[in-house]
Amino acid sequence: MPESVTPPVASTAPATTRIVVPGPHSMVSLLGHQDELLRTVERAFSSDIHVRGNEITITGPPAENELAAKLFAELIALLDAGTELSPQHVDHSLAMLRSGSEERPAEVLTLNILSNRGRTIRPKTLNQKRYVDAIDQHTIVFGIGPAGTGKTYLAMAKAVQALQAKKVNRIILTRPAVEA
Repeated sequence: MPESVTPPVASTAPATTRIVVPGPHSMVSLLGHQDELLRTVERAFSSDIHVRGNEITITGPPAENELAAKLFAELIALLDAGTELSPQHVDHSLAMLRSGSEERPAEVLTLNILSNRGRTIRPKTLNQKRYVDAIDQHTIVFGIGPAGTGKTYLAMAKAVQALQAKKVNRIILTRPAVEA
């Protein structure tokens, strides 16, 4: 029997990308306590990520390196805005970058709606930001979607924000009357 010979496949050579974190940023705030955030990033990519001092080196497929570099740029922008990073910030930023949306994760995750007693209410996903923008732009907004996605929570935060800014005099809560 003749042997079948497979033609050589063009391999994608691993590329190396270097990111230098600007001086005013603490690497602990970027990488997390005991490198918690760095481990979250490493699990999300097949590239090798090494940190030495304020330099991050990413070695792997060029597309993965580019996405990882964008993720670190967004995390640095979140730090610039005064946000304390968490694994959820990394996950949400990565999901937004992978979806290919036009909005930058740093713009979405730093949009503060309401702050009280050290807690800040802000959209956590791109669709939540779009919902908040629709509330800002239109008189009536119908939010339809699965339970637990933040529709009522964000609507109430925007209502309280409008009340505090004296754009409205009162908030009226109603429930839909659905006939069985």
